Amino acid sequence: MKQLFRPLALVAALSLLGGCAKLDTAPAAPATLVGAQNAAATGFPETFDTGTKTAYTSGTVALGSGSWTLNDALLGNTTADAKTGSQSARVRYSGTLTMNFNLSSGAGVVTLDHARYGTDAASTWELWASTNSGASFSKVGSTVTASTATLATASFTVNLAGAVRLQIHKTDGSANRVNFDNLTVQTYGGTTGGGTTGGKKFLFDASHTETAGNADWVLDVDSGVVPRYPTPAQSGITSSTAETYWTAALSSWGVALVKLGNTVENLPTGTAITYGNTANPQDLSNYSVFVVDEPNTLFTATEKTAILNFVKNGGGLFMISDHTVSDRNNDGADSPAIWNDLMSNNSVQTNPFGYSIALTNISETTGNVLASSTNVILHGSQGNVSQLKFSNGATITKTSGSQAQPLIWQSTSAQGNANIMCATSTFGTGRVFVITDSSPADDGTGSPGNTVYPGWTEIASHAPLHLNASLWLAKQQ
Repeated sequence: MKQLFRPLALVAALSLLGGCAKLDTAPAAPATLVGAQNAAATGFPETFDTGTKTAYTSGTVALGSGSWTLNDALLGNTTADAKTGSQSARVRYSGTLTMNFNLSSGAGVVTLDHARYGTDAASTWELWASTNSGASFSKVGSTVTASTATLATASFTVNLAGAVRLQIHKTDGSANRVNFDNLTVQTYGGTTGGGTTGGKKFLFDASHTETAGNADWVLDVDSGVVPRYPTPAQSGITSSTAETYWTAALSSWGVALVKLGNTVENLPTGTAITYGNTANPQDLSNYSVFVVDEPNTLFTATEKTAILNFVKNGGGLFMISDHTVSDRNNDGADSPAIWNDLMSNNSVQTNPFGYSIALTNISETTGNVLASSTNVILHGSQGNVSQLKFSNGATITKTSGSQAQPLIWQSTSAQGNANIMCATSTFGTGRVFVITDSSPADDGTGSPGNTVYPGWTEIASHAPLHLNASLWLAKQQ
């Protein structure tokens, strides 16, 4: 929501007028809603932090999720073991990690973090599933290569109902070792059609003046008020519903998520950001993904603890920043500073996501996209991403060696640790996606009196990028 091509000298004077600019057409979301409601399987995520097994010889071990057989595998806790807690599974040769129990409610989407051990070379592995209590197993999805020393996440759509067991199988037979951590399993009950396998709840923050000045970074605004539940009710959304069903700059995003079988809410002004507070009906523990688009007031110490613990314990955080000197409400803090304060000044962990937001202001269209045919944000169920347009946005700097994964860089930049425009990361068992311009999410239709721009449709890649990232954060792909 910004003016295009404005001189940098005018940035401070014009920063209250909006967030980021745009102009043109994006793909429609899938039409059919889902019928099954997925949830985390009992005992998951499996973090491999419970139990002891220090030898590679085959044996059973009691983990948090249940009894497993580890063959040519152990539970490693050395500095060379890639892990997010105290230990992770380490597998060599053609070793396996096999459940000795059934998932009684089936398996929907399964995710698993993986990395090569220490300085070992890359290895390959696969996920296998059994529907006959382990008598036989069949491969699920594609063979995965563990090539980095930091944990990366692989996702598999298992979609098997009834009693299911899983097996993780190292396949290359080499002495190179692989670490596995943070196994998540969603239950599965079948679907009634297309879309995602199980609806999730998305919470869009409106408690940090996301509507200050010309900004409109919420799902719906009614007579100047941001309601918890957008109106009309989302139960009325069908495959043909237009984004103008709601009135705010993020209505296209919200309507698309509902069409995919999810539910969405705003967190209104004056509502606390909490995690683990059963008295708060909008406590983050009630949601899968927290979306914060260009916050304009600092998070309190309590809020920062809540957000980081939400992610650490499995939640998804969608972070959107804007350019430096974009202080909409003139309180002395703009969104890059606010996000950096969250990451550098909290009681949970300094630099939890492995990056910071550079105090920059760029406008360009780039095709400098990570070359990866398997990255589900760049090539996911909602389409492919080949471009990204910033209309006054900041950039991201990755901490060297961190778990952050840059996805798109400035057009003339090397694909390194600087000049990044969007990235993913993990923290504990949760996931983070960050993009440093609010323009691409702006659908061009906002509250009366606000001037907005159609960034959502200006570049065909913008809607797939945001929707793929949303589903990845919700562990739906």
